[in-house]
Amino acid sequence: MNATSDIRLERARALRQAGQRLEAAALCESLLQDEPHNADVLHLAGLLAYEGGDQERALALVESAVAAAPTHAAALSDLGGLLVRADRLDDAAACLERALAHDGNNTAAMFNLGCLQQARRQFETALETYHAALARSPGNADILSNIGGCLQELRRPGEAVGYCREAIALRPGDFSLFNNLGVALQAVGKMGEAKTAFAESLAIDPSSVRAHINLGMACYQLGEFDEAMEMLQRALALDPEMPEVHFSLGVLLHALCRHEDAVASYRRAIELRPEFVTAHQNLLMTMQFVQDTPPEELLAANRRFGDLFETPLKPSWPRHRNARDPAKRLKIGYVSGDFRIHAVAYFIEPAIARHDRTQVEVYCYSSSPHRDFFSERLIAAADHWRECSHLDDDTMAQMIEDDGIDILVDLSGHSAHNRLMVFARKPAPVQMTYLGYPGTSGLTAMDYRITDGKTEPEGQDYPYVETLLRLPESVWCYRPSEDMAGAIPPLPALSNGYLTFGSFNSITKIGDDCLILWAHLLRSVPSARLLMVTVPEGEIRHQLHSRFAELGVASDRVQFEKKLQPYDFKQRLQTVDITLDPYPINGATTTCESLWQGVPVLAVVGKRFLSRAGLSVLSAARMADFAAPSVEDFVKMAVLLSNNLPLLANIRAGLREHLRDTPLLDQDSFARSLETLYREAWRRWCTKPADQ
Repeated sequence: MNATSDIRLERARALRQAGQRLEAAALCESLLQDEPHNADVLHLAGLLAYEGGDQERALALVESAVAAAPTHAAALSDLGGLLVRADRLDDAAACLERALAHDGNNTAAMFNLGCLQQARRQFETALETYHAALARSPGNADILSNIGGCLQELRRPGEAVGYCREAIALRPGDFSLFNNLGVALQAVGKMGEAKTAFAESLAIDPSSVRAHINLGMACYQLGEFDEAMEMLQRALALDPEMPEVHFSLGVLLHALCRHEDAVASYRRAIELRPEFVTAHQNLLMTMQFVQDTPPEELLAANRRFGDLFETPLKPSWPRHRNARDPAKRLKIGYVSGDFRIHAVAYFIEPAIARHDRTQVEVYCYSSSPHRDFFSERLIAAADHWRECSHLDDDTMAQMIEDDGIDILVDLSGHSAHNRLMVFARKPAPVQMTYLGYPGTSGLTAMDYRITDGKTEPEGQDYPYVETLLRLPESVWCYRPSEDMAGAIPPLPALSNGYLTFGSFNSITKIGDDCLILWAHLLRSVPSARLLMVTVPEGEIRHQLHSRFAELGVASDRVQFEKKLQPYDFKQRLQTVDITLDPYPINGATTTCESLWQGVPVLAVVGKRFLSRAGLSVLSAARMADFAAPSVEDFVKMAVLLSNNLPLLANIRAGLREHLRDTPLLDQDSFARSLETLYREAWRRWCTKPADQ
């Protein structure tokens, strides 16, 4: 390169440094006309192309730079970074190895190596690499930000927050850094601060679709549904073709009980990105809430999911080497994203804690990004605990296979943090789905679904891929928490002068049929009132008041409260006289907690699992009479109780003692029943040919 070219190259670098990218790129193009194989010019031109958003051209230019100068450490380093972003990880590894061989102190190469390790989900190794790079470049915001990202993946979000804040202090105008901080704050449950961080990112880049989505979902998590809808509608206007916008709208619409609209949003997200697995799963979940969805349509949709995501994996299914001994001590693996304060954890704890350890060895595979005191209880109760939220599906499946699991039990279905794609790899010879989801997995790798004879009586045709295994009493066994052991106060109606019905289930379960039924009930008991908890402030409350008014119920007879913290929720239960189970989508956890607080629950029995959960719980509580066979009988029962307050007061006073001697609280019998199902399924597998 001659002196004039050197001067022009330095000029191009100075223009880039000054933020004049287009001018710098034009000068590089001019230089390449004269010296098309100049590595320095090619390298700089590639960086400028990348900064302009043209990653394909950037990769081609930097590859040409390395071809022209194979020992150019800076070009090798940047090429490695570009290859990581292009998902050419093996090529990136070779490139970065060469870069560090030529310059072992190259901070950029070390940073890109950390990015490579992070892309390979080698988070602990990536952390070491980033820290080594940070020691050489202490004020590097990119390194600090990526350390935060690794800590997030390793379920150390509290530490991640600190690194994100350090990065922001160094580069306060960076949109992505505020976004990363918001994600970390969400993970530690600081939703208000997360919202502030996302708002900062939006202020920096008001045209960012991602910022609108993140702020909208933060508002959603805070129960600020009106603001969430405003943000997501803005995101939709900015980019109507972005799948994540439609997905996020689906989440919000489901929370607003607009299930048909949510289904449409998920379908649009899938149209735009057919491989969007979480959108497929949310679609299947939400279809369960659309009352008129025919069972055959549900089954077909779930089979399509299996065809799309499971079928390509079948050729790689392992040949299981488990000893085919029908009497062996079984290794049972439970997989869940809800081993924490969550309904699933409450109901699986009796099984994990009360299993006969001479017959069963318990492994828990946790895919939850959160851990709390309830997680610690489960860890203490299990024989083995595996943290899996940071593992990819292949690695987690291999872990399960290496553990020699005999029966693998899914506790999530298509709900949040599920690992169905691990089950689709068939890491265990017998696989079952249970408890966390009201429908089929859609996977042929899932052999069984655990249910009971009340929710799904024998002799009927159910929309499941799996074979049904029925527990003798109920799918649910309840273990009351210690903070619910206090004395039960007298019947509130005796001092209030009126009866209070309560609804404590998620608002997503309460559709128009339910409102019509409850309005009928309130008209039949003219002095009664209704308390509905979990109803967010804003438009949804206005709509509910309007609907009740249309149905002949004055607004002062219906009171709304937002979602409560667990302790407050349980205390609030004691302020009502009778709890109403939603129809046709019943509750389970809420029913158990209401009964334990002395408050009887009225339910209507429907035809499918979701509308027969109330019958299952109440039957196990030996209170099947409170599960009405029709809406007319439901209203008659409510009127009968409201007209006999002494009877209702006696029920309240004796309910907790009554429950102690029922199958609903019999943890040992429940665990034995579950083990019997496991043993039956295992014996069947043992009789199969060895190649199956």
